[in-house]
Amino acid sequence: MNAEVDYDLAPDQWEALKALRAPAAEGRALGLLVVEGLVALQLAEMTGDCPVITPKGRSVLLRGSPRLWDVAA
Repeated sequence: MNAEVDYDLAPDQWEALKALRAPAAEGRALGLLVVEGLVALQLAEMTGDCPVITPKGRSVLLRGSPRLWDVAA
């Protein structure tokens, strides 16, 4: 049985998650509320003052948004 959950993130959350892939976190201007939401979902974590993507966040990003699947079909 597949225990993974599909995340229905808002467009700004998807953009922030994509931005977290880059290694230079200190130069990014991401919304605090968006980052806090990703941290609450365990898709990102704070390392010092910088948000970084978690392995779970990377997996979710690779799977993509179910809303985007409809566009691609």
